[in-house]
Amino acid sequence: MAKAKPSSSAAAAKPAAAAAPATVHSALVTYSSMLALLSLCPPFVILLWYTMVHADGSVLKTYEHLREHGLVEGLKAIWPMPTVVAWKIIFGFGLFEAVLQLLLPGKRFEGPISPTGNVPVYKANGLQAYAVTLITYLGLWWFGIFNPAIVYDHLGEIFSALVFGSFVFCIFLYIKGHVAPSSSDSGSSGNLIIDFYWGMELYPRIGKYFDIKVFTNCRFGIAHDRAGFYICWGCLVWVPSIYTSPGMYLVNHPVNLGPQLALSILLAGILCIYINYDCDRQRQEFRRTNGKCSVWGKAPSKIVASYQTTKGETKTSLLLTSGWWGLSRHFHYVPEILSAFFWTVPALFSHFLPYFYVIFLTILLFDRAKRDDDRCSSKYGKFWKMYCNKVPYRVIPGIY
Repeated sequence: MAKAKPSSSAAAAKPAAAAAPATVHSALVTYSSMLALLSLCPPFVILLWYTMVHADGSVLKTYEHLREHGLVEGLKAIWPMPTVVAWKIIFGFGLFEAVLQLLLPGKRFEGPISPTGNVPVYKANGLQAYAVTLITYLGLWWFGIFNPAIVYDHLGEIFSALVFGSFVFCIFLYIKGHVAPSSSDSGSSGNLIIDFYWGMELYPRIGKYFDIKVFTNCRFGIAHDRAGFYICWGCLVWVPSIYTSPGMYLVNHPVNLGPQLALSILLAGILCIYINYDCDRQRQEFRRTNGKCSVWGKAPSKIVASYQTTKGETKTSLLLTSGWWGLSRHFHYVPEILSAFFWTVPALFSHFLPYFYVIFLTILLFDRAKRDDDRCSSKYGKFWKMYCNKVPYRVIPGIY
């Protein structure tokens, strides 16, 4: 985890000081998709858990249950209520990670310049927090203080608590964005649904040092998505339920892959994780050195792009067009999708549902790539056209 603090130019302002988030789809598609996700995602999380844990991963079995009992009564029958144990696990883990985010040391890390010209400054201590968390987890298990199986045994109750608790948390973010924004990077579209779904603030904080989006997202890179239902509820509920779904299935359906296949899958997954890491490292090094670095053994190719902030100030950015970033404009999504596949493939192919994670992640990242491209096109104008001419593929080199 990492902690953020306001940049020197970030002062508290009224929500209207920054432009409201723009949409890249038609109004009908935007509203329909938002309302669908707000209403369907919560029950889907519970249905996915039930199907993986209690229906052998079979969508047909879950469908038959709902058809027999009716949609509402059938859903009520399988929806576990939050328990004291579930809340203790959630709050215990959350408090522990919040303390690590605030107290562990880390290098100073500057995020990209915001639309209003602010530069968010973070303390990059996520790797340290992960190491401390893992050591603590193993220590508690080794000395018999905590039985990890309790998480799986109460998983449905935990997901139920997260569904309701995170929704309340998003309401808090919506209210905070209106009455007490943390910086000038905040604004309202004038529409309650859009503001709640997309969020009001880019960098909301509690107090001076506790960055909410870093806490929920665990990364600095999502600089253009505001803290709302889409990001925060998604990371607090959707990610832990969807991304772990192949593991839920494998608990009751273990597969003997054999050492050769298992090792091959492991090495392929590690390679994808490394490439994804190296993509981010390459871009960060390029930004940190202002382009004065080596990319794959030679000077980087780049485009110097100028743009105007919402305050009317002219600024410049360097767009990297070599290395991984010369293969496609969002090449780092390729190893991320492939790593999800290798995480899932030990389940083999008896059921379709374990691969929902891979399918969902692919749709999510392709949509994010389109939104990022549209945003950059609006920001950089002719310079973005030059960039697209030099790096013509959006995600998959030679294909898309």
